[in-house]
Amino acid sequence: MRKSIDDFLNKLEQEILNDLDSKQSKLKSQMDTLQQQLKTQANQMSQLQSDFSKMTQYATELQMYVGLREIEKTTSEAAKYLEDLKSGGSLDEVNLELTISSELQSILKDAVRKDQAQHLVHTTPTIEQIKPSFLRQLTIPQDRKNIYIKACRILPDGKYLILDSQPFKDKSNLLLFSNDGMFMREVVKFTGDSYDFCFVRTNTVAVALEKKQIALVDVEKNEIFKSINISHNCYSVASDGQMLVVSSLEKSTIVNLNDMSQTILEEVGASHVALFKGNIYGTDYNENKVCCYKSTGEPLWTFMHDDIVSPRGITLDKNGFVYVVSMSNNRVVVVSPDGKTCKTILSEADGIISPYAIDIDRETGIMLVSSKIRVDNDDREYETAFVYKL
Repeated sequence: MRKSIDDFLNKLEQEILNDLDSKQSKLKSQMDTLQQQLKTQANQMSQLQSDFSKMTQYATELQMYVGLREIEKTTSEAAKYLEDLKSGGSLDEVNLELTISSELQSILKDAVRKDQAQHLVHTTPTIEQIKPSFLRQLTIPQDRKNIYIKACRILPDGKYLILDSQPFKDKSNLLLFSNDGMFMREVVKFTGDSYDFCFVRTNTVAVALEKKQIALVDVEKNEIFKSINISHNCYSVASDGQMLVVSSLEKSTIVNLNDMSQTILEEVGASHVALFKGNIYGTDYNENKVCCYKSTGEPLWTFMHDDIVSPRGITLDKNGFVYVVSMSNNRVVVVSPDGKTCKTILSEADGIISPYAIDIDRETGIMLVSSKIRVDNDDREYETAFVYKL
């Protein structure tokens, strides 16, 4: 039955295409003929212009009179020809249109909706299907091998931004890398330690500073354009473009970016936070747990597992899976959206050493994870970040 329907629809499609092709070929032939006729007329007019120019220079008055009569006759015929073309519709724009009946349109819409529903069901992965594939490693310049990556983000244009924070030198800075992982430039410097940053909107990122402050930075202009004071330590910051969530281990603050009003959430304490569909997700490295809260601070779930030890950075993909870097046992662990199961997707066997920061571009499925790497023939280590495709 299904094959018969497919064969009928294929036959119907071919008949429509053949009909359109026939009409298009006929119109093209008519157009080619018309173009040739117009070209002939244009050549004739050019010749008349040349003849007239020569007459004005060399002809006698009698020759001019006879010549102008001939030119007038020819131009009148050409003008009549063009007028006939215009009145006859030969110069009108011709469009081929295919009108689909409302009944067939309704059938097609239903089929598309069903296909989309099936597509959505089939493409939503299970936790077991999540398997990142390595793409590239950020290339750290030789003079910056001593960086300490506290946070990393994938910008909307595909570039990478990392926060290098060096508490022993009382400084930190934002470093920009190209889409292919090459170092581009230093964006801004900060005095003192910085713990985290997030993308806000347009060219703006928010940086959590040790002095109970959030700095808003324009990445394109390389400048800090606004500072927001917070009543508690600023360990982490996340944004959905409309608000900031600033966390400490004891409590968190929501900052409304429209009016800069602040709301304290006494129940939400986290070392790192992320936002997804209005909920707040956080890690607690002291208690080795991952938590989910409503934006009001109401707890939804708490998850603990032996694979998660000293969790730091946290992010989510488009399906709501929660990705956590487990620093003390060199793992990247994904937790199910309901907070009931987890799976280690990267480990030391994949080159992950002391991961601290993580980010996912939900549109492209690109994941960025910080890690230490060992220099060949040397016991020294330095930090970089790996790029994966989910």
